Amino acid sequence: MGAQSILRALFALLSLIILAAAGYLLWSWYHGDLIRDADGVLRHRDSWRLWTGLALFAWSFLGRSLVLPLLARRDQDPMRLERGDGRLIESTTGAKLWVETYGPEEAQPLILTHGWSLDSRIWHYAKRDLAGRFRLIVWDLPGLGRSKRARAKVDMAGFAQDLATVLGLAGGRPAVLVGHSIGGMVIQTLARDRSELFGREVSGVVLLDTTYTNPLKTMILSGLAQALRWPVIEPMMRLKILLQPLSWLSSWQSYVSGSSHIATRLGFGRYVTRSQLDRTTLLMTMQKPAVSAHGDLAMFRWDANDALRSCQVPVLVIGGSKDIVTKPEASDHIARSAGTGRLQIIEGVNHMGPVERADAYHDAIAAFADTVVPRGPVAV
Repeated sequence: MGAQSILRALFALLSLIILAAAGYLLWSWYHGDLIRDADGVLRHRDSWRLWTGLALFAWSFLGRSLVLPLLARRDQDPMRLERGDGRLIESTTGAKLWVETYGPEEAQPLILTHGWSLDSRIWHYAKRDLAGRFRLIVWDLPGLGRSKRARAKVDMAGFAQDLATVLGLAGGRPAVLVGHSIGGMVIQTLARDRSELFGREVSGVVLLDTTYTNPLKTMILSGLAQALRWPVIEPMMRLKILLQPLSWLSSWQSYVSGSSHIATRLGFGRYVTRSQLDRTTLLMTMQKPAVSAHGDLAMFRWDANDALRSCQVPVLVIGGSKDIVTKPEASDHIARSAGTGRLQIIEGVNHMGPVERADAYHDAIAAFADTVVPRGPVAV
């Protein structure tokens, strides 16, 4: 989501400033100051420059191990980035989509769409907790993870077409669509553009910590974010696209320094553990900066207000009470505008609630899916 990309860019810049300061201090210590006295010219070196420079240099490449224990709880149930058996399918857009399936083939299908700058490995807990009862289908959005884009342009309408392609893997059974952050935006776009699928191939919708319009309008400090959009934020995104190799190196340096973890931590609430924070940050670091920037720019131009108003299937909207990226007011608006909408707020969680309180989110998703009665196989 755009807010997290902005924070990551700012902390990556801070990390580079610290590294540059370390280099300057070590360089200035080595060269020292030339001082003339009775014995001639001497080179004077300030030891504080050496020790401060070494400390900042160590932080720039080893800070992650120091930051994690300060930012998150110990793990009781560590998060892992694992892949299952999957395959590439071709979308109607021409994109190659990586799809993995879990659970009994005859069970109720759930199609999970992840948030931006992540991939389907973020659903670690969902694959474990839900695959025993449901047919779970997870996929990587084009350009992220193992999926490949067909074109340079990134837009919500294209992603919605890709989701419609994945929907065809449900085995003829109407599926429940679950989307986190941009995943929820993609589902709303599909409802707007392909409303005939809802009730026929889609039996229910679950939206997790998402919004209905340009996310700069529904984040914390939205007025400031919108004022900075054209003079600062958009040029910064376009610079990431033009300088992708340097942006990628900067992202990895920020990861090992722990600066990226600080930015990612702002998207979590009080429940986050060390593995959750580290794996989420790692996923964001692994994605191509240019793709992430293209997606952020596309979100700034997106709107699907009232896309679910005429939706004929049940809609559950789940939001975190502490979400600063898509504030709870956005979830409330979606639930009220959807004709069949229902809102559930999870206390104490932020934008990454589906990770830090996976248990609460999964209980809500499972309870909702159990109430959705498929209308039988899709007619061919």
